[in-house]
Amino acid sequence: QVQLVESGGGLVQAGGSLRLSCAASGRTFSTYAMGWFRQAPGKEREFIAAISWSGVSSYYADSVKGRFTISRNNAKNTVYLQMNSLKPEDTANYYCAARASPIATRSSDYNYWGQGTQVTVSS
Repeated sequence: QVQLVESGGGLVQAGGSLRLSCAASGRTFSTYAMGWFRQAPGKEREFIAAISWSGVSSYYADSVKGRFTISRNNAKNTVYLQMNSLKPEDTANYYCAARASPIATRSSDYNYWGQGTQVTVSS
């Protein structure tokens, strides 16, 4: 069982940066692939980024490639999402997720979810 708690969301102007953190409980965090997703009001949950258990492999949605970076620190049981050059269309509730399997990009592939952290980008 893994419990996830996101933090770091907030209000930022377009062009600004935020770093989201996702703290995980459990001794097996280092064996889990992790993902970030987001959901805006009235829209489906959208894949943003994923990272393998080792941190060697990562995937990004085209909409954030080159602007967002996913990373992890297994010693701290934490995964991060560095978001640069933020745009108003990045406004959403951001969720981290975990799966005890290889890296994946579909939300249905993830077993554990956090409660989310709100990111609002003003124009």
